[in-house]
Amino acid sequence: MDVSIGTMVLVPAIAVAAPLLVRLIGKWVAIPLVVFEIVLGLALGPAVLGWVAPDAFMSLLADFGLAMLFFLAGNEIDFRSIRGRPLSRAAIGWIISLAAGVGIATVVAADLPAAAFIGIALTSTALGTIMPVLRDSGDLGTPFGIAVIALGAVGEFGPLLAISIFLSGRTPLLAAGVLLAFAVVAGIAIWLAAKGVGKRMHRVIAATLHTSGQFAVRLVIFVLLALVALSIVLDLDMLLGAFTAGVLYRLLLSGAPERDIEVVETKLEAVGYGFLVPVFFINTGVTFDLESLFTDARTTVLLPIFLVLLLLVRGLPSLLAAPEGSSRRDLAATALFGATGLPIIVAVTAIGVDNGDLPSGTAAALVGAGMLSVLLFPLIALTLRKNRADAEAVPPSDDPFVPIEG
Repeated sequence: MDVSIGTMVLVPAIAVAAPLLVRLIGKWVAIPLVVFEIVLGLALGPAVLGWVAPDAFMSLLADFGLAMLFFLAGNEIDFRSIRGRPLSRAAIGWIISLAAGVGIATVVAADLPAAAFIGIALTSTALGTIMPVLRDSGDLGTPFGIAVIALGAVGEFGPLLAISIFLSGRTPLLAAGVLLAFAVVAGIAIWLAAKGVGKRMHRVIAATLHTSGQFAVRLVIFVLLALVALSIVLDLDMLLGAFTAGVLYRLLLSGAPERDIEVVETKLEAVGYGFLVPVFFINTGVTFDLESLFTDARTTVLLPIFLVLLLLVRGLPSLLAAPEGSSRRDLAATALFGATGLPIIVAVTAIGVDNGDLPSGTAAALVGAGMLSVLLFPLIALTLRKNRADAEAVPPSDDPFVPIEG
């Protein structure tokens, strides 16, 4: 396997430079880290400077990064906090998004297979991307944050199910049967974990936290790759296995001492966000087909159309999950976070292009819209939330001519 020396050095350099740029520019405007990773990958990749060349090794690491991103998303979801109204409303909203997405995509696309890929891509929410944003803004444990997490959980798991059923190449009935087999195996593992099987491993985890054994990290890699392998064997999307592995591992850790859990979480974030996940986003920029996007005017026009469709198809139904009594600013922020999508869009479009069902230009427009959604939507949502908090912090005025924002 040939590996470019320039790629070997420049990709880690981009990963190092991105958080520094976030801190530097964050003094004026809060831009998500992944935006810098994608844009720097695009700038140094073949589309612009050509300093970083995509290769098989980088592609393999990027696949691991994508799987790790979904693992961390599944691991970070606390289903106890989102169950009930947030989860059920988010699920109803996603079903509406799927129907609207496929319906509108039949008008945009030339044929039904392409419409299916476009429609499913438009229903995604990038939970793994918006989770760090919510954590950094302090919204993670608030009613608003819980609603957005519910949207993200459904907005990642729902499209994965749709990919496995409708885009697997099987008949929907056979695909549903295979998916059921996967669900049975994963369900048994999750049930055993929930019954306390994982408690027997807590001593080993605690004993190896600061030794070369690192049992917890090794167990993560095993659970992740085992369920990804099961997904591949059953010809399902590997991200379904990665997401399920995250949920399973969270249950395995339940009941462990809080201090040990924090240490393990720190190690997982170091492996994921410190190494593998950045490679995925950088590779997304490096492999972005900028030429296909701008060689055809009709394809170029699709980019802003898809960006608007993300808001309409995914953002508007996301309002169903907003907490009761939400202000207009919070409703708008909920829609914007719900419409933020990229990883699923990248995965869906890659499958469509590989199958020959989706033109590369259309795929580039979808990925470009996803990139813009990651750049713009969380930034606008955080600004709305900040302005609302600032308005609430201002004491009421005695001047009747000065309006008070609620």
